Amino acid sequence: MKATLATLLCVRVPDYPLAVTARESRDGDAVLIADRYDRGRVIALSDGARAYGARAGQTITQAAAAASHARVLVYDAAHARALWHDALDALDAVTPLIEDAGEGTAFLDMHGIAGDFTRYDTNIRAALERFGFPLRIGAAVNRFSAYAASWLGPSVAIEPGDEAARIAPLPLDALALDPNAQARLHLLGVNTLGELARLPHGPFVRRFGRDAARWHEWARGIDRTALRPRGHALTIEASIFGEGHAEDEASVIFALRVLLARVCSDLERCGRRASELQLDVELDSGETVSFAVQLAASTAQERGMLDVLRAKLEDVTFPAPLVGLRLRVARLEEGGESLALIRTDDIDRENVAVVLARLEAMLGEPVRRARTRSAHPVEERFTYEPFAVPPHDAEGTVLPPTRVVPQLRLLAVREVDVSVRRGEPAKVDGRTVVRCAGPWRIDEGWFGTPVVRDEYDVVLDGGEICRIYRQGNHWYLRGSYD
Repeated sequence: MKATLATLLCVRVPDYPLAVTARESRDGDAVLIADRYDRGRVIALSDGARAYGARAGQTITQAAAAASHARVLVYDAAHARALWHDALDALDAVTPLIEDAGEGTAFLDMHGIAGDFTRYDTNIRAALERFGFPLRIGAAVNRFSAYAASWLGPSVAIEPGDEAARIAPLPLDALALDPNAQARLHLLGVNTLGELARLPHGPFVRRFGRDAARWHEWARGIDRTALRPRGHALTIEASIFGEGHAEDEASVIFALRVLLARVCSDLERCGRRASELQLDVELDSGETVSFAVQLAASTAQERGMLDVLRAKLEDVTFPAPLVGLRLRVARLEEGGESLALIRTDDIDRENVAVVLARLEAMLGEPVRRARTRSAHPVEERFTYEPFAVPPHDAEGTVLPPTRVVPQLRLLAVREVDVSVRRGEPAKVDGRTVVRCAGPWRIDEGWFGTPVVRDEYDVVLDGGEICRIYRQGNHWYLRGSYD
């Protein structure tokens, strides 16, 4: 393995249900993994069972008839899910930016993490060693290429620019296509990603539908899907069990005070507030009674929570003594408050003048702010103007802007497939153009190489608004509107 510039990694556990359920099986053993005991179906199987003719999707009876010596194990979905979440938590030691792409597959953003692919690979395997998973780790500059790299070997890094060539030999299984679509491609003699990439984009998309545009890009090593790091669950709770019976109101209130003190202490350390509480009361009879407690406003104050809990329990009669209480925060809110240099809802013009004077004295230049404005060329869509206090009405309320100009977000320029009807764009990469504005002629480069292009704003069938332009005989995507 050599150092690579790719910072997006895919960590994959092939056949995750098999890897979790049959972790203690030896290589070569015939194992069938079923989804349930009664009338179950095979969801995963070992190579040994596959060699006898068993297949995923068969009933247990059918698979056992083909592989009579195979062991049948039942997949514990809850245990497998919890184990995978534990593995994701272990990967936090490698990078905090982790996307959970489903049980057995995770993407890691290593941007800013010191080291190269060899070091990343070593750290990941060390973090997951205790799970005993058969790992495959791939690296590339985008999600699908990193995922495809994990199909090429246990530890494979694809250099930027080599994506299409490296993944070309992979089978269509790497795309996880619809079985019917995959069967149709096999009938056309398309069995690998390289063969799919060589198909003409337009006819292929028209024949196989909108999703085919994404398949075609992936087969060429192109994936514009952004990484979506997983959120981290935070459970704040406190409980009292096995400390005697509570038969009167005073004992219950005292216990609630103890629990609230623990919960509020945790909230303060995390900088959070609670907007909903969950109180579970366990009775001496073995019954558990649960209460959902809505708070009027998110808070981390013990007193306010206690008042609401007392009101909630005021008219409740329990059929048996209380032997346990558990209090947890059901919904967390951010605990911080946004601060502004100048509050726009209560502006003192003299204070604003003082602040501006100090800023200008420190910067040595006038204070200005950027404004967007209506203009067809991208280069003219913003301007700088002196900072001024927003206009107010007679009562001092800040007036809203008279018009909001959509913000064009520039993207990396790439060529797109555009179909033209009656002189206007009709389809962009297979997507129908609902509305079109333009063209606007851009003529630049008086003293250098002249650049002449026609720009259009198009609304696609999904509601996305894009800026495209035609230069010569080619079309390019310039950006999209937020």
